[in-house]
Amino acid sequence: LSLSLKLENKTEGKLQKQICQVVLEYFDKQYTVELGDTWTSVRDVLTYPLCWQYAILLNKFSQPPELEDTLHVKGYHPAFQGGLPYLPASLKCYVRRTPGRFPAQKHQAGKLKEYYLLNAASLLPVLALEVKDGEDILDLCAAPGGKSVAVLQCAYPGLFHCNEYDGLRSQWLKQTIESFIPYPLINLIKVTKLDGRQIGDLKPELYDKVLVDAPCSNDRSWLFSSDIQQAKLRLIERKELSSLQFQLLR
Repeated sequence: LSLSLKLENKTEGKLQKQICQVVLEYFDKQYTVELGDTWTSVRDVLTYPLCWQYAILLNKFSQPPELEDTLHVKGYHPAFQGGLPYLPASLKCYVRRTPGRFPAQKHQAGKLKEYYLLNAASLLPVLALEVKDGEDILDLCAAPGGKSVAVLQCAYPGLFHCNEYDGLRSQWLKQTIESFIPYPLINLIKVTKLDGRQIGDLKPELYDKVLVDAPCSNDRSWLFSSDIQQAKLRLIERKELSSLQFQLLR
């Protein structure tokens, strides 16, 4: 099978996934109230995996010269154009108009990955942060690590503290950093598993800038949950998230 056909089959497989009706009915009630008429178009994208797309964030620390040429040939173009208040030349992210997914790269110890797949919208908070060389940065809820990697594409912080409270996600974060950041730069990064709500008291006024990618409901994943009981439990838990998000921001 060609690579494109494999990817197409994989995407079609995603499309075969059953939508969890309990979750969809909940979303219909909640988001019709919150989003009004806009919910119809949002719902179409949410329930149709072929519409989903991942952007490609290039890793400036491990970038083969032919990669950008390959992306251009496949119809990709820069996600962000000029005119933004902050857009470092070293931050390179590509998207394309037609849906599809570029193949992911596996973690290999001692070898840096060439790119990171993510939603292009995830980079907007990083651009809003306007990180400059030498600034002390805290990424409060850092796993799986995409925004941390993006920050380091933009500038070289003086101190970069990446925190993730959940044990498994913290391991994921460490692996991401190892996959994308070379020595000696990796020595500037401190990874912890602290309760993010306590860091402000533990380290008052230490950081120049703080990125808070607070835990979210991850609606898209739960819409395709095969475990109805787990999905129902998740819908109950998601109501508590806004309180946690507020505490983290405070």
